[in-house]
Amino acid sequence: MTADNPLRPDIARELIARALESAAHRAMRVRDQIDAVQLGRGRHTDHANSRVLRRILAEHDWPGHRLVGIDGSRAAWSIALHSNDDPPFQRAAATLLGRAVQAGEAPIQHWAHLHDRALITNGCDQEYGTQLLLDADGIGLCPLRAPESVDARRATVGLPPIAVALTAVRRRYSADHSEHLLFPPQAEASTACKTLAHTSRTTGVMPWFTGRTRVGTEGGHRGAASAQERRLVVAL
Repeated sequence: MTADNPLRPDIARELIARALESAAHRAMRVRDQIDAVQLGRGRHTDHANSRVLRRILAEHDWPGHRLVGIDGSRAAWSIALHSNDDPPFQRAAATLLGRAVQAGEAPIQHWAHLHDRALITNGCDQEYGTQLLLDADGIGLCPLRAPESVDARRATVGLPPIAVALTAVRRRYSADHSEHLLFPPQAEASTACKTLAHTSRTTGVMPWFTGRTRVGTEGGHRGAASAQERRLVVAL
């Protein structure tokens, strides 16, 4: 079987459908087009997706190109990337994805992003600079090991220089948020990422940012975003 004719098109269809639904909820969060009920549904979707992916990994290891095709494998990566409420699972998924990359079953760029995300949610510094924090104050890079050599590490996994990636992310999100979305001081972003990771490890829940404003609990009221309502984003 090939990526165009996968062994398990049924699994591919389920992964793709779930990833698309989750992506739609995230887009609404970023644009402040969401209320408390929709926020809860989005989190429920991410939890359900994680359970499904966990079952697939247990039965098949990482769902690579031969099993579910290119689109199905990318959907699995997206689901794992947003399983922030389960750091141990995210770390295990990154390990399996790394093996799939070695077997030619997945892109190494996907592994780099998931590897960094797992490091951040488990309270460690990222390696490749793919993880940023998007909150009410803007976008900042999460803690990064040896930043002076990050471009060399990024080159080994097929990623552009960090400055190019940051510019692209800033342009993409500024289109949605206009002048309200700027880069906060790096120290603030690093502290916020560490706070998120600590909260995830101690409570099992990753706080979620809902856009420039937060969703209130009464009548869909929206107010200023709190320090805990943040969301990790990927610098593609």
